[in-house]
Amino acid sequence: MNIQSKLPAVGTNIFSVMSALANEHGAINLSQGFPDFDCPEALQERVNFHLKNGKNQYAPMAGVPLLRKRLAQKMEKSYGSQIDPDTEITITAGATQALFTAITAFIHSGDEVILIEPAYDSYRPAIELAGGVPVIYELHGPDYQIDWERFGKMISTKTKMIIINTPHNPIGKVRSAVDMQALDELTSGTDILILSDEVYEHLIYDGKQHQSILRFPALFKRSLMVYSFGKTFHSTGWKMGYCVAPELLMREFRKVHQFNVFSCNSFVQYGIADYLENPETYQQLSIFYQQKRDFFRRS
Repeated sequence: MNIQSKLPAVGTNIFSVMSALANEHGAINLSQGFPDFDCPEALQERVNFHLKNGKNQYAPMAGVPLLRKRLAQKMEKSYGSQIDPDTEITITAGATQALFTAITAFIHSGDEVILIEPAYDSYRPAIELAGGVPVIYELHGPDYQIDWERFGKMISTKTKMIIINTPHNPIGKVRSAVDMQALDELTSGTDILILSDEVYEHLIYDGKQHQSILRFPALFKRSLMVYSFGKTFHSTGWKMGYCVAPELLMREFRKVHQFNVFSCNSFVQYGIADYLENPETYQQLSIFYQQKRDFFRRS
């Protein structure tokens, strides 16, 4: 049978390869973003409660309303941003699905998308499946800073989207407010969209603040932000995430989302909504992770 692959250069996902090698050799697996400790017992209890008490049918397409309300409260407490839970938040089947949906909702054949590499490995295939053209800005050590003047020269009339990731996977680089202001200046007055992968928003150490797009109102108007409950609450196997975007962009995002997964599992959404009622569940996460980071650095 003659099959024309849409991704002829793509083989087995590197995470699958490295995780298999770690299992084979009994090695500590630092290749894939899942922890070796379980998610909080209080969160498990709430999820189990809703599983046992009838929350087992389809959730609304955009997500359980209470969860979206709690996330809007989280955005306000964390970044001072006023988000409409009805029109500007959609619950997704993990962050990777949100990234894929955002790319395929807006990228057309021939559109250029600027990637900052090294990068999470789902970006490029999603762009190519949409018919887009990846344009690569390569980071270099030891500081992995972005030269915004050089970056700006990569923008063309075909540029439709820029994908950023902070804290950065796999380097760990945290972008500053100056970086975000430079990005704002480069894209101001254009139709270029920003797709901001912020799944590691709580892995911020030494008193620094996560410079979310949500802190920059002008930038927010042309951006989609992606987050992960799996990364936040060490529950990667649940595959739960969400996307935040202005209503105009979210309408297009949901058009694709509804024909991709339509909705995500109900009882987990209700459980997370309950758990988020207490802001300390996420406000203490940076301290929690820094203790582990510091232990790793001493070892």
